[in-house]
Amino acid sequence: MFNAGGTRMDYIKITGLKIFAHHGVLPEEKKNGQDFYINARLFYSMKQPGKTDDLNDAINYAQVCAFMTETFNAQSFDLIEAAAEHLCHAVLLEFSALEKIELELCKPHAPIGLPFTDVSVNMTRQWHKAFVAVGSNMGDSSELITNGLKELESCPDIRGGKKSSLIVTKPYGPVEQPDFLNGCVSFETLLDPEELLVLLHKIEAHANRERKIHWGPRTLDLDIIFYDKLVYESDDLIIPHVDMQNRTFVLQPLAELAPNERHPVLGLTVSQMLQALEENAQ
Repeated sequence: MFNAGGTRMDYIKITGLKIFAHHGVLPEEKKNGQDFYINARLFYSMKQPGKTDDLNDAINYAQVCAFMTETFNAQSFDLIEAAAEHLCHAVLLEFSALEKIELELCKPHAPIGLPFTDVSVNMTRQWHKAFVAVGSNMGDSSELITNGLKELESCPDIRGGKKSSLIVTKPYGPVEQPDFLNGCVSFETLLDPEELLVLLHKIEAHANRERKIHWGPRTLDLDIIFYDKLVYESDDLIIPHVDMQNRTFVLQPLAELAPNERHPVLGLTVSQMLQALEENAQ
């Protein structure tokens, strides 16, 4: 199996981890508790531990099982969906080498009142690669961008950030306004696209961003450009970012971080899109 970056993803399989816990909607479930069973697949590259035969290079599955047991008992949830979500999130944050987890949480003693074998929820959670364009042309743009990126990096669901150089660019669109300071960042995140958008809007708001004029001046602009190889559209968000292939202020800093990243719709790399734009400008 391969991850989004094209490298092979191996996995550890844990089957039937038994944990006695107090999850459930009914009061007696919270009071008396019951047995739960966890099946999980832990995806990470085993290339290094396979070569070194060193436990320090591997994910210690005994530690994972102990951590899941402790985490699963640390608080009580009404829904096994919530318990599973919390567990996936905690495991991904605790074990840095882990790229992805597939989890099945089984509740064989669920209060159904009819003959049944088991009830379970299944979910997959993983780290995703995101690219975000940054820009500002109001106030101290350099400081606003720096502070905004510090706030982004402080989110526990974001790791491994990389920053491009900042460049001065002419405004895009018909509105008369000062030149922009633009750049790009890349990182891994556990947030889904809509959750990431909410976070970016929150950071923009902390920089007193106002959305009054389309393509107008702004204190801080944070736009999702790529998210894995995802093609996505909702009322509030389109990925890849609309018209990015025609924006030098996006492509130039993006090419500094990921020249060979390929647009999932156009099929062109960032370098190819930038080259085409520069040739058209000439």
